Formats: sequence, structure tokens, C-alpha cells
Amino acid sequence: MANLLVTGGAGFIGGNFVHYWAETHPDDAVIVLDSLTYAGNASTIAGVEQAQLVVGDIRDTTLVETLLRDRGIATIVHFAAESHVDRSITGPDAFIETNILGTNSLLKAARKVWLDEGSGREHRFHHISTDEVFGSLGPNDPAFSETTAYAPNSPYSASKASSDHLVRAYHHTYKLQTTTTNCSNNYGPYQYPEKLIPLFLLNALSGKPLPIYGDGMNVRDWLHVEDHCRGIEATLARGAVGETYNIGGGEELPNLAVIDRICAEVDRAFAEIAGLAERYPDAPAAKGRKTAELKTFVEDRKGHDRRYAIDERRAKAELGYAPQHDFAGGLAGTLRWYLNNEAWWQPLLGRKG
Repeated sequence: MANLLVTGGAGFIGGNFVHYWAETHPDDAVIVLDSLTYAGNASTIAGVEQAQLVVGDIRDTTLVETLLRDRGIATIVHFAAESHVDRSITGPDAFIETNILGTNSLLKAARKVWLDEGSGREHRFHHISTDEVFGSLGPNDPAFSETTAYAPNSPYSASKASSDHLVRAYHHTYKLQTTTTNCSNNYGPYQYPEKLIPLFLLNALSGKPLPIYGDGMNVRDWLHVEDHCRGIEATLARGAVGETYNIGGGEELPNLAVIDRICAEVDRAFAEIAGLAERYPDAPAAKGRKTAELKTFVEDRKGHDRRYAIDERRAKAELGYAPQHDFAGGLAGTLRWYLNNEAWWQPLLGRKG
């Protein structure tokens, strides 16, 4: 039996990881450390018997040290982060505090307990990062690899790049046993409705505009969150200490294509599921119209990166990682999850960060 500390485990990716790990490693105990900010939701992991939620801040180094000692934890999986680019543009301070200072606090605690007090016993500090640290690609540029130079363009991506460098430094300076994964755009259940897919779905259900930045042709690689969890699991099991791995979904699509697919899936759901029109009478699909009529082009986001793409050949070769969800099926399943779980997302709509 192993004990894991999962930071940000009541958030979107972290919460999905808690569910995934509990299902695939039923004998392991999962201690979730989450400060339950606007994007953290205790109900995301409610019912996971192996998970124990500790409400606290990753910047509380003493708390983290105590958890590592008292629970005999030898693995940290670090998801906790401020992650919304728009919020980082209007308020970068929280991103510096959580993503940089918070990561440094965790690293200090791990170093003290695992190295200074633990005589270097086997351990792992796994850090989850993003492809956004690599900057923006042109239409014909090769995809990001693990050796691509960092060139972050937003306060969010700059703060994540900084945290990546801290993790690398703690490995090379103190010999802390670390790994890092840089993932592409995640989607799936339990995603806070400020990100593209849940935001556009819920707007479509309530007849609100679907705001499309610029010309809608910014390109992202889309990764189902369960595949991301599978990539993290493979990294913990087979990843080389001190190394980084890119985890992608192999689905490079412009935003406009994603939005068109959301609209089509919503229309299909209303045609196939009895009672949706009564539940969501303000949706165009409830009146026999097309959801696509809600599409609205708005001023582009400041510093909006044009294209991200992931070269995941190293993860495939060294970890045996391969995504199992194609985007069409993953999106359809995600939209049906939100339709079936209104009790989860409805209370979030009035929350502010």
C-alpha cells in the first residue's frame, strides 16, 4: 500500500486523477491537499473512499512537512495551480503566489522530509506543467518536444515555466527525485465552466452567446483528461528521474472547429434525449434552431498564442503512453456528462475567483 499526496486534487485534472488512481490502484491511500479556491470543489472527489481531503494551502510549508511525515508519504503529484490565462492577464499576482511560491514551498518540504530527515529514501515529486511554457508555433513549425526552448507569453505560462525550472533545480542541486510532464489542452468531466468546452456547452444550454476570440483559428492539441491521468501514471511507473515528458492527445484542431463540434453535439443531444427542451427552454436547440446561431466573434485576447502542438514520441517510446480517446468520442462523452451532472456544475455558476 502506498500513500500519495495530490495537491489540487479537488480541481479539474487533479480530481480526475484522484478518481483514476482510486480505480486503478484501489489499495493506495490518496491524501488531497486543496485550498478550495473558486475552481476547487470538494464534491468532485466525494465518494472516493481512498481519498482524504485536507483543506490547506501549498504555501504552508509546515503543513506539507507534517503531512509527509505523519502519513508516510513518498509520492507527491503536484497539480495545484492557477491556470486560466484570462485571469492571469487581469490579475497576475495570484499566479506568482500559487504557481511559483507554492511550488517552491512544496519542494522545500519534500527536501526537508525526504532528504534531510529521510536519508534519501525512494521518493518522487511529480510536477504537472503545460505546453504553454513553450510559447506559440507558426502553422508549419514542428510540434513542441521536450527540448523546445521555453518562451512563455502570458503571466500564466511564465509562472508555470518558473515552477518547471524550480523543479529541475531541486533535482540537479539537491538530488530530489523529480519528474515533470507538460500536457496539452485538457477536457473532460469536472472542468470548471470558465474553460472553452464547458463554458460553451453551458452557454448553449442557456441561450447565451458563444464568444470566439479573434478569427477562431487559434490551434490547440486536445487531450482527454483520462488519457492525461494515464500518462502521469506511466511517468510515475517508468519515467526516468530528473526527466520531462510531453503528454498530448494527438488531436490538433482550431478553436472554431471545436466550437462547431460542440454546437453539433448539443443539437444532436436535444434531438435524441427526451426532456432536454423542457429542462433548458432557452437553448436554441429547444426551439428547433441551430446552436451555431449563438456564435459571436469578439476582440482577440491579449498575447493570444496562435498554435500549440505536442510531439509525444518520447512518452510513447519510453513510457508506453498512447491516448485512448479520439476527440469526437471524448467530446460527445464529455457533453453527455455535463448534461447528466447538473447538480455538480449548477452551484458553480455564481462563484467568483
